[in-house]
Amino acid sequence: MSTKECSEHKEKRQNRIRRLCACLLVFCFIVLLVFLITWAILQPKKPRFIVRDATIYNFKIASSPDLLTSNFQITVSSRNPNDNIGIYYDKLDVYASYRGQQITYYTDIPSTYQGHKGVNVWSPFISGTSVPIAPFIGEALSTDQASGGIQMTIKINGRVRWKVGTFVSGRYHLHVTCPVYIPCGNKNDNFNGETSIKFPLLASCKVSV
Repeated sequence: MSTKECSEHKEKRQNRIRRLCACLLVFCFIVLLVFLITWAILQPKKPRFIVRDATIYNFKIASSPDLLTSNFQITVSSRNPNDNIGIYYDKLDVYASYRGQQITYYTDIPSTYQGHKGVNVWSPFISGTSVPIAPFIGEALSTDQASGGIQMTIKINGRVRWKVGTFVSGRYHLHVTCPVYIPCGNKNDNFNGETSIKFPLLASCKVSV
């Protein structure tokens, strides 16, 4: 085979590779364009969370050392505002924090699917037994409790997936922050685990995905 024939054969092979790469790029571009257009038409919206109520069973502070024991149940509802998009909640953990410090353990919320315009309601128990807290946290809690109420934050962290038709997206991190004011600090109330008091809240949450 002459040098000229080898050169022509090599050039044809390179041309075939270039055409194949160009076809793959065009195909990927079309798929991405269709996905973006579909996503723009559907206009996906983040789920909306509300803390509806809280039932306090136990809330005690041991001053030496500073330890907090708490046990309460909250009712949380989530609504999917999308008309054509479903939501998979793959993993959700809920806990309570006060002035930036976590004061309860993580509680798992079961995985579930939420259809179009669907609403899910969960009532998890969140608690912590002898959780160490900073001295200033103990002082602030005692002050709030004596004044009649505690401003704390219910947080929900997890992962979600979006479902459009038969297409299911990858996992996205979900962060839900719910500032709530619980009037559990009335000095006449005795939260020792033997009695319980239920408080309606209807606190809206901030959601980021």
